[in-house]
Amino acid sequence: MSVRRILLGVTGGVAAYKSAELVRLWIKAGHEVTVVMSEAACRFVTPLTFQALSGRPVYTTLWDDRPQNGMAHIDLSRAADVFVIAPATADCLARLAQGRCDDLITTLAAARTCPLVVAPAMNRQMWENPPNLRNVRQLIEDGVTVFGPGTGSQACGETGPGRMLEPEEIAERLEGFFTPKRLAGKRVLLTAGPTFEPIDAVRGITNTSSGKMGYALARACRDAGAQVTLVSGPTGMPAPVEVSRIDVQTAQDMHHAVLSQVVNADIFIGVAAVADYHVVNKSEQKLKKTGKAPVIELAENPDILATVASLPAAPFCVGFAAESHNLLDFAEAKRRRKNVPLLVANLAQQAMGADANEVTLLDDAGIHPLPVMGKDAVAHAIVRHLASLIETSTIPSERTTE
Repeated sequence: MSVRRILLGVTGGVAAYKSAELVRLWIKAGHEVTVVMSEAACRFVTPLTFQALSGRPVYTTLWDDRPQNGMAHIDLSRAADVFVIAPATADCLARLAQGRCDDLITTLAAARTCPLVVAPAMNRQMWENPPNLRNVRQLIEDGVTVFGPGTGSQACGETGPGRMLEPEEIAERLEGFFTPKRLAGKRVLLTAGPTFEPIDAVRGITNTSSGKMGYALARACRDAGAQVTLVSGPTGMPAPVEVSRIDVQTAQDMHHAVLSQVVNADIFIGVAAVADYHVVNKSEQKLKKTGKAPVIELAENPDILATVASLPAAPFCVGFAAESHNLLDFAEAKRRRKNVPLLVANLAQQAMGADANEVTLLDDAGIHPLPVMGKDAVAHAIVRHLASLIETSTIPSERTTE
């Protein structure tokens, strides 16, 4: 993930408190953030708060004399990779659409050389007001990117569209904003998380997979322009923004869901830690202690990756191998046995449940080790390698159903 220089404009809405968390997230991700506030924004959150979070001076007026040339409205945008206004009030959107330059934020927007992103925040009637919607359409026509708004409860007590997106959503979308769209037009089907095989009404066989790697790959594929469907075992994580999620429990559930969706997929990525066995003699009621251990009869689950890879019109398949030892030997044997063009190998004891991962990519050209990185960075590296293979393969640009 590249380090970005982000210029954040905060205007005078109640959602300004969310912008403090947004700065914290960006700083945590290693980005450089400079904050510009309107006069009204300073009534909701103090400049000192943003200065403490960003570690940089906060600008609030056109007449700031800190730049030696007296031109903060030009210098600040020249040093930024992107200008994000969050929250962007209805008044701010109107002034941007009209090209007005009556405060530091609007003047920066007019004088900028970097992309402009706005995250609207207002009451639902204000959002649906025809002049406001007209202003938003004008901004989009002018090349401005609009994140949101979301729908939900508002400070006024009403519910509807107009909420500023949550800081995590804005941070996530901004990463996607900068990602080259090398999978544009592709449809990706992806599995993630563990599966759960019931023994009785309350117990079952599962594993320590958190789903973090699969969800990171779903986001990375989306960021690269793909349409993503995620078949997820039980993880407790929210669905990534703009990703369609199908929730399943057992390996057989996951197998059925994948086969129902794969006809529409150009790429299949099997990240889920799928249980190898299910319980044949499971009990519908909780098993009680009797002084004698119950006998559990197991049977093999279907091999989802092998099934998809063997289809007559199989999508481009990517597999994962989590091993405890002999990683590369076992992984390459699995890749050849299941006939997949790309396999991602990692040590289970290092990867499962962790926030970072160290993986090795195996394909027909050889072995490609990656350094230890956070799982989001690993996911983007995998997608870049996948895109390179797709670009040189004979996979059709589009698959159609009969």
